[in-house]
Amino acid sequence: MNVALESLMHAPPEQGAMRPTGGGIVVFLMIGACAAASCVVVSTGLIWVLPMVESWLVSAFCYAAFIVPVYLLHRRFSFGSEAPHGQALPRYVAVQMMALGLATMFSLLLHGTFALPSLLAAILVIALTSGLNYLVLRAWAFNRERRLEARPA
Repeated sequence: MNVALESLMHAPPEQGAMRPTGGGIVVFLMIGACAAASCVVVSTGLIWVLPMVESWLVSAFCYAAFIVPVYLLHRRFSFGSEAPHGQALPRYVAVQMMALGLATMFSLLLHGTFALPSLLAAILVIALTSGLNYLVLRAWAFNRERRLEARPA
């Protein structure tokens, strides 16, 4: 390809091939499940080791400690994103806060309003929250918005 034409391209064609196709949701669920299990193990251990600290506080700190590592795993493996960290990380944190709110709302609705059995309600809360979380992360947090800039000829 002509050097002048290459300089006008926003991204080389090879970069598009790096994004996961079809496997993104599976990888997303695997990373999320492993992170959740790891968080439970770590927080349970710390609650046992630190009996003088409130259990809910230990759990909250553990959850917070997992945000950045899980963000990095999702950015690399679930979404293959090249969005800058300055854009993607704050958006990821915002999505996690939204997910906490959604999980609370879904729990109230399914447990309280519809009075579903606990196991079914928990499965539905996880499925609904994870599904919406994935869609928002894919479309917004890890999406690299490319703006067309005028370049001199």
